[in-house]
Amino acid sequence: MTNLVMLEDLKMRAKALHLYGLLAHWDEVQRDPWVPVLIQWEEDARQKRSLERRIKAAKLGRFKMMAKFDWSWPKVCDRGAIENLSSLDFIREKANIIFMGPNGIGKTMIAKNLAYEAVVQGYTALYITASELLGDLAAVTSDALLKRRVSAYARIDVLVIDEVGYLSYGDRHADLLFNLINRRYEEKSTIVTSNRPFSEWKDVFPNASCVVALIDRLVHHAEVIKLEGDSYRLRDANERKSTRGRKRKEEDPK
Repeated sequence: MTNLVMLEDLKMRAKALHLYGLLAHWDEVQRDPWVPVLIQWEEDARQKRSLERRIKAAKLGRFKMMAKFDWSWPKVCDRGAIENLSSLDFIREKANIIFMGPNGIGKTMIAKNLAYEAVVQGYTALYITASELLGDLAAVTSDALLKRRVSAYARIDVLVIDEVGYLSYGDRHADLLFNLINRRYEEKSTIVTSNRPFSEWKDVFPNASCVVALIDRLVHHAEVIKLEGDSYRLRDANERKSTRGRKRKEEDPK
């Protein structure tokens, strides 16, 4: 890259950063060695702040990273398929991911890790439980406000809807979820976790006429990954109990 091209590139970067004071004196300082350093510092700082804002907005809370996932614990777990998701091709393809399996098997952990990786790569993401999402939408009484609220959820690049199937919902809730999924259909990626197979979703949304259409929108262009096995949380609780028992015996051998 010639010096002229390098200087023009630096000036464009300064403009992108809105460094107007620097630009006002550009002819005087453009060849000074501190200029590219300053611009790089500002770019790095803004990227860091942007990442921090997106992570906060994603509402991921505390979660274990995938490096700590015990792949040997689930009885059924397609490790290759899950690891391939970290490429985030599903986001670029506007595809959905559905994790199905019993409580405590790691569905939420995997979903949050995918959302986190998406945020790191520059996408927007949001984690929310099904009850929180539907409660938020159902509480809106104004049609105009509801439209804006749905639009806000629809714009998110990766929306994680956790715990579909843990509670039952009325017809209005089903219609609201269908409306949102339909808005995101082939536009954005949605990650859903559920402890129930699709054949039982009619019990989650009893009497709702849109359940078949809802499932149809979700599974089209989607990867459904099933996990089977015992609960990690129950295993961890049993291990803690055993550890406490051993410590008591060591402290009081009698």
